[in-house]
Amino acid sequence: MEVLYGVHPVEEAIKAGRRRFEQVLVARERNDERVERLVAVCRQAGVRVRQESREQLTLLAQTPAHQGVVAMVHPQEFLQIEDLFEPVQAGAPRLLLALDGVEDPQNLGALLRVADGAGVDGVVLTERRSAPLSPVAVKASAGATEHLRIARVVNLVRALEELKRRNLWIIGLDERGTADYDQFDLKGDCVIVLGREGAGLHDLVRRTCDHLLRIPMAGGVSSLNVSAAGAVVLYEAFRQRRRAASAPSATSASSKPKKQKGLGS
Repeated sequence: MEVLYGVHPVEEAIKAGRRRFEQVLVARERNDERVERLVAVCRQAGVRVRQESREQLTLLAQTPAHQGVVAMVHPQEFLQIEDLFEPVQAGAPRLLLALDGVEDPQNLGALLRVADGAGVDGVVLTERRSAPLSPVAVKASAGATEHLRIARVVNLVRALEELKRRNLWIIGLDERGTADYDQFDLKGDCVIVLGREGAGLHDLVRRTCDHLLRIPMAGGVSSLNVSAAGAVVLYEAFRQRRRAASAPSATSASSKPKKQKGLGS
């Protein structure tokens, strides 16, 4: 069994319907509208609800930040990289997010929340030297982890090469990049790759990328936190795709065959 905690993460997990729930525990001290709504969602989904003391919930969650709600669930099942080859919507350009060793669960959760909001089709995580989808990460994602298609891979470079063979461009975010993120065509099939906190992309991952983008900085600090940087670039991709969808007759670089120089050419 795994533990989920927090009103919103638990509610989103129930709504997503991907996890098997053993039970949801609610603090006896909570009888407000939010918890009543959650209990109603549980009953509608056939999930057992039980009241417990707040102290017992803190022991189970191993943190007092559970908001009076703790769920016992079966582990989340991850996809294989092959499951991300095809778009969610047939004929739509694919947008994937790959994380190269993000180790902070708060950053991981924040990035997954952004990925869900920006319409990312799937996320690639590494099995080693990266944060697990812990209760902390799930809570930081506000339940977005339950709605995303997430694949875990042993070798990120090999996974990116596989995605290349499926005609996705591999776009790394790096302060040494040669193009500004907002001057680049992100409307086509692509994978946005983000690196580790502080260290950025591993050398092999960087060399695997087709293009490296940078976020211009006006102040004395040379780069943003990885979750902030991811939000900036993913929502730029989302903005470009929305704009293209509202003007389908417009010609863009994303419609060019891959033998052209690149999405940003």
